[in-house]
Amino acid sequence: MRRRGQVVLVLVSIIFTLYQYLVDNESFFTLDFFIFTAIAWFVGFQIDVGSYYEQKARLSEESYRLLVDSLPEPIFIHHKNKIIYVNKAAVMMMGANSTQELIGRSFGEFIAPEHKERWEMRMGLVKTENKPLHHIEYKMMRLDQSIFYFEVSCLAITFDGKNAVLALGTDITERKEITSQFVQKSEKMAMLGQMSAGIAHEIRNPLTAIKGFIQLLKSDDDKNEYLEIVLSEIERINTIVGEFLFLAKPTADVFQKKNIKNIINDVVTFIKAQSNLYNTQIYTMMEDSIPMIFCEENRLKQVFLNLLQNSIEAMPNGGIIAITVKMIEGEQISIQIADQGMGIEEERLATLGEPFYTTKEKGTGLGLMTCYKIIEEGHRGHMSIESTVGKGTTVQIILPSLTQEMLGTSIHTKFAKE
Repeated sequence: MRRRGQVVLVLVSIIFTLYQYLVDNESFFTLDFFIFTAIAWFVGFQIDVGSYYEQKARLSEESYRLLVDSLPEPIFIHHKNKIIYVNKAAVMMMGANSTQELIGRSFGEFIAPEHKERWEMRMGLVKTENKPLHHIEYKMMRLDQSIFYFEVSCLAITFDGKNAVLALGTDITERKEITSQFVQKSEKMAMLGQMSAGIAHEIRNPLTAIKGFIQLLKSDDDKNEYLEIVLSEIERINTIVGEFLFLAKPTADVFQKKNIKNIINDVVTFIKAQSNLYNTQIYTMMEDSIPMIFCEENRLKQVFLNLLQNSIEAMPNGGIIAITVKMIEGEQISIQIADQGMGIEEERLATLGEPFYTTKEKGTGLGLMTCYKIIEEGHRGHMSIESTVGKGTTVQIILPSLTQEMLGTSIHTKFAKE
């Protein structure tokens, strides 16, 4: 702490006494001199202490501003409903070019009309609370009038000597969109399950009878090519019905400790004959130290067979399918199946896996939907698809590896509720 105040006041006392000594011939070291010098020393000390803490507070406030400005979460500080401070993240979120476009404006003017009453109630509540208010969601508008959703918590603070409100939050627009898509997908799955349960069994019974009679006719006339086509189409219908039944009411599966590399090699061996017919080569690249997984082997084989068949059919003139298996962060296993097929348009990628949406001429979309269900619901994994028109498609499946914690659980797990 600097002693500037003390030094200045003591010097003033000395100079004043010296003036009296020289002009009025008064004694220099008088009782008044010592009293005034002591007072000057004490007052100067108080001034120095006040200056020190003022400077410290100013530096602290500047550090606080720098810290707040560097935070990745948007922060607004407003006084009497007028914005008096925003950090860089808030400027970016609002689509502004500088803080000056926001300072002085009402925070409420950016809130959608249907949420303004919620905001006003919130501002009334924050003044009576001495703790941060829980997160609440607002529908808001950027400077360009585009809509976004802001999840924010508020706290009453003192800023620049004013009673203000600090609003700290997160742009949750993307999260809401993902949640909405998930809900829509879940509703479609539920609807499909209800529909499937009602019609699948009713279709399969007469289908079995029709198939039997066609086979009898074929035994009497084995040269009739039309009967072979009818049988082929009946088998396709039977496969679709089987997919319906799986989606409606999957059977209880037994999960066991398995080697994912062995499962993939078995599938590649099984489908090799079909790939040769289409002039397609399948290459596998697998890391040596791939841990075991906890899975239902037949279900995973069903997924890989479906995906490989899709890749083969996407390359009518032949090509290469590359299967890559490797470890990624979090002790997870990544399986990538990349083909050189026709590819899928970007706007159609988002709808893949939905019922009755397919890129195939005779497809139903149920096969890919079943793959998603097996991976994401049955095996707690994740499946994503990337594609470029004219270059090919890559499907990535991420599965959790077998951990010590998983070994302690029962290996008999139901795939889904019956």
